Amino acid sequence: MSPSDRLEVHELSAAWDGVPVVRSVSFSVTAGELLVLMGPNGGGKSTLLRTIAGLERPTGGSVIVDGRPLLDVPAHRRGIGMLFQEPALFPHRTVWENVAYGLEVARRPPAEVERRVAELAELLHLASLLERSPEGLSGGEQQRVALARTLAPRPAVVLLDEPFASVDPELRGQLASEFRSVLRAQGATAIFVTHDREEGLFLGDRVALLFDGRLLQVGTPDSVFEHPSTPAVARFLGYNVLETPAGVFGVLPGDVLLGREGSEELVGEVVGSARAGETTVTHLRSAQVGRVEARAPSSEPPRTIGSRLSIGWRRALEIPGRDVERPTGG
Repeated sequence: MSPSDRLEVHELSAAWDGVPVVRSVSFSVTAGELLVLMGPNGGGKSTLLRTIAGLERPTGGSVIVDGRPLLDVPAHRRGIGMLFQEPALFPHRTVWENVAYGLEVARRPPAEVERRVAELAELLHLASLLERSPEGLSGGEQQRVALARTLAPRPAVVLLDEPFASVDPELRGQLASEFRSVLRAQGATAIFVTHDREEGLFLGDRVALLFDGRLLQVGTPDSVFEHPSTPAVARFLGYNVLETPAGVFGVLPGDVLLGREGSEELVGEVVGSARAGETTVTHLRSAQVGRVEARAPSSEPPRTIGSRLSIGWRRALEIPGRDVERPTGG
């Protein structure tokens, strides 16, 4: 464990009814770092978080915070704060009382409680809501209160399990920005779970990709996006994965070039094509490489369903391996 590591997870495994869900996962999080755990639904992300928090019993491995092994420590004594998909606020307490709850349970002095609640209320834009009941708040406001309550006791590690899942889509981006700023301002060491790749790449100092309970790749958002380690990771990050005689390549939809109908080496049949805002999106089915998505400016008209088009690309990533240039196909 590095001296700067706040959390170390080593060979951690967990199971449901004897079926492995988390499989020998190892990683560390440095003090003040925000690690985003991404992957498809059902991949084990929430179970991993709950096992770190002490809400699930592991079948193997270890969890260490600040050099202290935690597997035999009850959840409420681990110094780990957890924020769930639903805010789970106390409905009969005011916003102030919700935020202050953990501090009062810890018997902190009243003056300290007042200062801490005021500090978090200012950071999370809750000052005008402190006397309100949570039941009258919007979903975004409730999650701000839940984050303030989680951060108030200054936990060593904060775990956030898809906290925007129940928030209106138009508010997710704003909340993501706010949460990122607040976590940084508080110097929080945090793991944030999401299956939204754009959200994850935006939020994380580093991102970790978990598939079927296995950790496939960890790195900075740029390094992971530019060099996906497996076809599964590339698909999750939005690439078309093309298996060709020359190798396996990842091609972003915006880099796909569609040519005229013909009998070129790589051909796809259009199964769907329409304008979506400022983009024309086309889906093709190819006997050689499977399904392909292409995106072009909306000035380009939708393609005719059933037409057969040559498929090329501006740029591709070899998976695994280096950036390569491939010839266009039309």
